[in-house]
Amino acid sequence: MKRVFVTGAAQGIGYHFAEQLLRDGWSVTILDQDIAPLETLQGQYPERLLALCGDVRDGDAMQEAVRRSAERFGGVDCAVHNACRCTFAALEDTPDEVYRDVLDVNYFGALNVVRAAVPVMRKQGGGRVIFTSSGVGVTGFVNISPYASSKGAIEALAKCMRIEYAKDNISFHIFHPPLTRTASASPLPVPKEFMADPQKVGQGLARHIGGKRFILCHSFSQKVQTLLCYLAPIRMGRMMSMMTQRYMDSGK
Repeated sequence: MKRVFVTGAAQGIGYHFAEQLLRDGWSVTILDQDIAPLETLQGQYPERLLALCGDVRDGDAMQEAVRRSAERFGGVDCAVHNACRCTFAALEDTPDEVYRDVLDVNYFGALNVVRAAVPVMRKQGGGRVIFTSSGVGVTGFVNISPYASSKGAIEALAKCMRIEYAKDNISFHIFHPPLTRTASASPLPVPKEFMADPQKVGQGLARHIGGKRFILCHSFSQKVQTLLCYLAPIRMGRMMSMMTQRYMDSGK
């Protein structure tokens, strides 16, 4: 398994994830709306990196991107949906259009990846699909309901697809990174020192890309934290929201 198609990997966790895979000898296709940040990687790995400009919300564009990836590298062993949109506002301050747009990117983007990649994988005899999720998709969190809802939705989608496509030797998995210092997380009122380093997270996820478990984390400590979220979701969500509010009230 050495050919991966990944969305949303021009920066943050996705960039370092793709970079590590390239170092490990993988052929990597990246689909992102802005591929300019990939110029250096493209220069380093001209034969094994295919950077495509596109929008995960566009099903036809996704089909074409996966087709080009399979044509360039001879197939797609793993498809990763990492692109996301995250907004921070209370329900009464968030119009329906925002909910729909977040779901279009995070959930329907994942669905578009599945629709495009599964036929390729079925033809070649198997493969794996991974969605990048979030702890808030399990626990909930204050003022982030569009994002959390979309992540909860892809958790359910991955479970359904894991059962549905087992007969085709196609497995589905969830990446569970910690709260990380990325552009999408920057508006959160959380101390930067409480956020993980995107390079360490991306590299760790790359090293666990072939894991057999449904939930894949970059480190053992993150596995433990994720397990706690599943075991006590409401309690963990309330605790994290209260800690954030206390930090905001402290004026730091």
